[in-house]
Amino acid sequence: MDESSGGSGEGRPCAAPELESSLALDGDGSRIAEARHVAAAFLAKAGDECGILVAADTVQIVQLIVSELVTNARKYAPGPALLHLRIAGPVLRVELWDSDPVLPAAKAPDASRVGQHGLEIVAALAHTVTMEQTPVGKRITAEVPLGPQRP
Repeated sequence: MDESSGGSGEGRPCAAPELESSLALDGDGSRIAEARHVAAAFLAKAGDECGILVAADTVQIVQLIVSELVTNARKYAPGPALLHLRIAGPVLRVELWDSDPVLPAAKAPDASRVGQHGLEIVAALAHTVTMEQTPVGKRITAEVPLGPQRP
């Protein structure tokens, strides 16, 4: 399920102060590429229809964050998940809810470790990352500025 709101659909600035989109994900993991595509299309819509300035590198950063969050949900929380994107002012909030209440933890650097770097990647790319348990799982939220990213 994909829902978008906030756009005028006529190429004029959006009347709503926020623009959002959601994608329900099933438990089979086949929709990671679709989630990245939804994020890129959402940011394109924000620029094209709402006049929100989105830096080119932001699109790539958001796609990587989405990919890592969805991949981790598929690996560690089989079952449904929900990706929610929301722009409020100069910030994009990428939220991923899944059904596993266990909060992830970043691991200590280890050059011999293969994989399990998703949370570290998200934390390095996002301005802030918050994690919270919910009554039926957890929600991880990464906030990304829409302007040029830090080096």
